[in-house]
Amino acid sequence: MAERKPAYRIAVFASGSGSNFQAIVDAVACKELDVQIELLVCDRPQAYVVERAKQAEVPVFAFKPKEYPNRQAYEKEILQQLEERGIQLIVLAGYMRIVTNVLVDAFAGRMINIHPSLLPSFPGVDGIGQALAYGVKITGVTVHYVDGGLDSGPIITQQVVAILAGDTIETLSERMHAVEHELFPQVIGWISEGRVKLEGRQVTITA
Repeated sequence: MAERKPAYRIAVFASGSGSNFQAIVDAVACKELDVQIELLVCDRPQAYVVERAKQAEVPVFAFKPKEYPNRQAYEKEILQQLEERGIQLIVLAGYMRIVTNVLVDAFAGRMINIHPSLLPSFPGVDGIGQALAYGVKITGVTVHYVDGGLDSGPIITQQVVAILAGDTIETLSERMHAVEHELFPQVIGWISEGRVKLEGRQVTITA
């Protein structure tokens, strides 16, 4: 019998309720995704995602940014946690803090984010609200690499979501989240299998 290769090790960063974190946990539990979630990083110790991690028996590094002199200081501590666990990929899943060069440089090409718009349209906060306010007829979900800019990294994949007549932030968010919860674990799987290639801004996915 061939020896099973070590699991691909990821860390998830989140700040809120953690529905995308839960989608990743569930995908691993039902063997749709073959990775090991080694760490949850959270900048809000009271966030519900911390409870989700405890229920899933995922180690947690929760911190309060105001207790550090600057972003680089707490990111250096985070980086130490990641290196100790041999993390191969950082997954930003609703992490509401700007990431500095401390992590961006150390994990260049190994950090991904999910954003609720078809980038480069509507980057930043409230991509869903921005799309509704602008009056576009379609929006969607983007998974991209993190490069230190505002949702500006190379795009891995996108999925379109139609905006329906009478849509509100609540109704559109519900459909967007359903797409996110399916797409994000899928992309993590592609990366863990070595199927995603990054050259400059161009990303190719092999079968």
